[in-house]
This record gives sequence, structure tokens and C-alpha cells, in this order.
Amino acid sequence: MAQTQKTQDHIDRARAQWAKQLPDLDTGPMEILGRIYRLSRLVTPSIEATFASFQLDRGEFDVVGTLLRSGPPHRLTPTELYRSLMIASGSLTHRLGRLEKAGLIKRVPSDKDGRSLAVQLTDEGIGRAEAAFRQDMASEAAAIADFDPEKKAQLADLLRELNLAVEAHLSRQGPSEPTED
Repeated sequence: MAQTQKTQDHIDRARAQWAKQLPDLDTGPMEILGRIYRLSRLVTPSIEATFASFQLDRGEFDVVGTLLRSGPPHRLTPTELYRSLMIASGSLTHRLGRLEKAGLIKRVPSDKDGRSLAVQLTDEGIGRAEAAFRQDMASEAAAIADFDPEKKAQLADLLRELNLAVEAHLSRQGPSEPTED
């Protein structure tokens, strides 16, 4: 469908530029993945500002949020955290150090292996993680408030399918350790 200048978004304009430079290249994937990336970049500053207001960076929130959503006693082994967060192990070590120093987590003997320590949220960590997540969800809800509710549900279903398809494709390619945090 041809877009008028008024209804074109950043991705439409970028694709038009690429079409002039590399007319033989199919830039169709940008319509989906490019828009997802752009949307993520647009909302990231707000998300990061929300977490910063709770003295957390995004990576630190990922840790305390993962522990909180794991349910009581809000405790996981470092390996469980590492797998859940999909980050490089060195990144987790640094985050845990900062969170422990801030009093948001503590190391406790593991229920699964008495020789190792698990990571558990403190009461302060529970409170701060919950408050930060509640504020983040309110901010994200406001960002998409003007989008039609029925279309939101359709888009959520389509993105779930896309996520599953991409995960399946990547799993067929073999394991790789994520390098970004």
C-alpha cells in the first residue's frame, strides 16, 4: 500500500532512501524489525528515567525485577538469574555487586546446593522493585494509550507469533551466548 507523505513514518522514509541506493535489495524486514527497534529506542529514555528515579539502571532493574517475579522467597541461584536474563555472566557479577552494596539483595545459602550462595531480594529490594515496575507499567501504558485497544490485542498476538518464530529460527542455528546487557 502506497503511503502518503503525511502517513509515512521514519521506516518508510529510510526504506525509500535504501531503494534508491540499493534497488535490488529487499528491505521488507525493516517494516517489522526496524519498527520494533525504533519503538524500543523511542521508549527507552522514559523507561531508563523511571528506573533512575528509583536509583536503578535498567540492568539492575532486570535483576531485581526477575527476583521479584520469581515469587517468594524472591531467591534464585546466580545460574538461574543468568539464564533468565540472557546476559553475559560478567555483567551479572557486576550488577549483583552494585545491588548488594545498595542493600537491595543479599547472598544466602542455596536451597539446592549448600556449597553455593543464592541471590535474594531484601525487603528494601522488594519495595523498590515493585514501585519501579508499577511506575514503568503506568508510563508504558500512557505511551500506547492512544492506540486502538482491539489493535493492541491483535498486535500483541502477532508479536508473540513473531517472537516464537525468531526464537525457533535462532535455536536451529545453534547456541550463542548473548553479549549485550
